[in-house]
Amino acid sequence: MKGYVFHGPGRSAWEDVPDPDVKEPTDAVVRVDAVTICGTDLHILKGDVPEVGPGTVLGHEAVGEVVEVGGDVRTVRPGDRVLVSCITACGRCRYCREGAYGQCLGGGGWILGHLIDGTQAEYVRVPYADLSVHPLPGTFPDQDAVLLADILPTAYEVGVLNGGVRPGDTVVVVGAGPVGLAAVATARLFSPERVIAVDVAAARLEAARGMGADAVADAREDPAQLVADLTGGLGADVVVEAVGLPETFEMCTRMVRAGGHVANVGVHGRPATLHLEDLWIKNLTLTTGLVDTYSTPTLLRMASAGRLPLADLVTHTFPLDRMEEAYDVFSRAAETGALKVVLGGPRREVVAVGADAEKAADGTGIVP
Repeated sequence: MKGYVFHGPGRSAWEDVPDPDVKEPTDAVVRVDAVTICGTDLHILKGDVPEVGPGTVLGHEAVGEVVEVGGDVRTVRPGDRVLVSCITACGRCRYCREGAYGQCLGGGGWILGHLIDGTQAEYVRVPYADLSVHPLPGTFPDQDAVLLADILPTAYEVGVLNGGVRPGDTVVVVGAGPVGLAAVATARLFSPERVIAVDVAAARLEAARGMGADAVADAREDPAQLVADLTGGLGADVVVEAVGLPETFEMCTRMVRAGGHVANVGVHGRPATLHLEDLWIKNLTLTTGLVDTYSTPTLLRMASAGRLPLADLVTHTFPLDRMEEAYDVFSRAAETGALKVVLGGPRREVVAVGADAEKAADGTGIVP
């Protein structure tokens, strides 16, 4: 089969790899029908995630059909259409028993495309299938469902729920890429007074308005002042960091009110300064986290009921065998207008969906 293989920083290729098979009785093998590229995959290609060894098939999000299961798998069987979660859970260790699947001690956590071969291939082996794949209704579109493998639960759990968003809050989301936009959409579920999106790209800010942001701010034009003006000088109740840069993290700490909450979602490749000389007196709560995906069943039900604006997050689709082209488009999002790219299905030309095709063509679309 073919898979997208990491060969070291700056080097990767769509190439022949061995077919996966069942190694443990809790495994399932899934034929990949749809897959997407995550900003974390770009971090890996830059060398920011040294645990990923050369020769690893990348990817941790997919929709597909189960083709083989081990003898201990009880919840799915061959022929079932499933969502492959970005997090694998043994279900037995202390963390899994607490629902903290991302911290699994039994061989799970974030392992697909990280510690073992991932989903950006024609087939993928999924350990601990009973807790790590989710059956899908046949009417759920692939390109919508695949967004529930990572970005929606990440934004919802690590941003909105960890941030403690409540009715009447002012919520600021710094970074209007895919996860930031998902944070805007899921924050709206809790009836905040306002949601403010901060970014440097006008197209992304416009997309944030489409996802429910009440106000937007250019990160280069003192967004902290806008937040202060809108809150009577208090600052935001919750600030979600969805970029992963030292500058944006420090910006978040300047916009949060005393007694407020900074929820860090971004993947940081460089150290960020925590200015405790200023913050120690403010009674702040700072949370970090890897998604656990305990919310995936809830999000699936909400998405099936049309409560989540999933289609607007996908800007480009590709056939699976154009993985290298998809990576190129995704990595040059400022030029291409890419937000989420979805690969799969029969061979077809690249199209823009859920966004104005002209924006994708002229480079004014959204950047992750």
